[in-house]
Amino acid sequence: MSDFTELVDLASERVGGVALAANDEFFAPKENLLRASAPVFIEDKYTDRGKWMDGWETRRRREPGHDWAIIRLGLPGVIRGVVVDTRHFKGNYPEKCSLEACAAEPNATAEHLQAAQWVEILPPSNLQGDTQNRFSIESPWRFTHLRLNIFPDGGVARLRVYGDVIPDWKQVLAVGGEIDLIAVENGGRVCGASDMFFGSRHNLILPGPARNMGDGWETRRRRGPGHDWAIVQLGAEGVVRRLEVDTSHFKGNFPESCSLEGCQTSDATLADAHWRELLPRTRLRADTRHVFEEELKEAGPVTHLRLNIFPDGGVARLRAFGEVTPAGRRQAAVRGFNALLPQEAERALRACCGSSRWAHQMLARRPFGSLEQMQEAADAISRTLGREDWLEAFRAHPRIGEKASEKQEAAARAWVEQEQSGTRGASEKLRAELREANREYEQRFGWLFIVCATGKTTEEMLALLRQRLQNEPDKELAVAAEEQRRITRLRVEKLLTL
Repeated sequence: MSDFTELVDLASERVGGVALAANDEFFAPKENLLRASAPVFIEDKYTDRGKWMDGWETRRRREPGHDWAIIRLGLPGVIRGVVVDTRHFKGNYPEKCSLEACAAEPNATAEHLQAAQWVEILPPSNLQGDTQNRFSIESPWRFTHLRLNIFPDGGVARLRVYGDVIPDWKQVLAVGGEIDLIAVENGGRVCGASDMFFGSRHNLILPGPARNMGDGWETRRRRGPGHDWAIVQLGAEGVVRRLEVDTSHFKGNFPESCSLEGCQTSDATLADAHWRELLPRTRLRADTRHVFEEELKEAGPVTHLRLNIFPDGGVARLRAFGEVTPAGRRQAAVRGFNALLPQEAERALRACCGSSRWAHQMLARRPFGSLEQMQEAADAISRTLGREDWLEAFRAHPRIGEKASEKQEAAARAWVEQEQSGTRGASEKLRAELREANREYEQRFGWLFIVCATGKTTEEMLALLRQRLQNEPDKELAVAAEEQRRITRLRVEKLLTL
């Protein structure tokens, strides 16, 4: 079983984590919880409220209840484990703690978050004083905020929240242009390194410039043959156009040279990957941000990069700018969908198909490995639906030629606008004929006329409607169901389009 502390700390102040609120912080402020540095103890340091402590500490509770602090993660993601660090709190640590999490907008206030749908990810669990208390978290969902509850009161030095970053790719890509494909905030991950004696490999892709030499990746002095390396997984498959190797602060310990290779693989097959040279071995300078663009070779789409440094030394930051491939966009969208909370995923699915049975069965099949797998599941479940399921799905549609209800999800309203774009510009005479045909259809069959409208003109849809009015009800239900299946398949693809 892998050590979750090898993952990125999603809550650290270094990646933008913020302690938003606490019900009490009489002895020590909540902000200390997310400090990147290890907690310290200063024997004779006091404040006007009592002993100075490097952590978050509440007053002694004299009434029922418990204390809490709300934290906005710097990086939203799937939480794999937490460390509730009570170092230096010996007679004043909490007896127990629990953790709740939610998914909310980045700018959500503490007041709004109090009314959020919180999910318990760690039940009340015993704590030990002066200890780094470790707890594995079994949850596949993407969260943005945490609530740390302590029972009944006391002090916690640090809270570390380790997991996998799941960025909002629509927001990332909306900026346009090249992006840093390996930035931690874009889902990049340093998945291995030959050595990190003096500095963590994760520092390579942290936001912003390195603050000092200790804020980079540094290996010990190599006394034998060979060289050091670090392997970085891109947030999404992409093509690298520009590379930055930053040796800032490394003056007597920078690498003599470096090279970079890329491959297209998965973590499971990384050991057998075929690496392609992207940057030939190139000399480096001390305390310098090196930019390579014309020097880069064409390596095509890659999912991983390997930075080789010769023979050893320190690198402050590594940046790889480029564009995400279509395949990378689809895979990122699938990962994002798989990590949605159940209620969020159900809303997204109901925008694709209004049948609650269809949506619930799709939820049960998560996680999906690809868009194609999700579409196959959508088709397979559609074939099992009964009459009432289809009628429920039909009711989620507006009439052909009409706008979607404001009560529907924004995505569904946008899709209706796209799908019915063929009705734009239709004459009033043609619109009147369509309204009359819709009315006649509904009187005959008892449900809305359903047609996969994408790419069809008003005249074509009106002709289909009149043709299908001749069908017997059972046959027409089957025809409408097939149209709904086609609509659903297209909408699943749109759901996963970034």
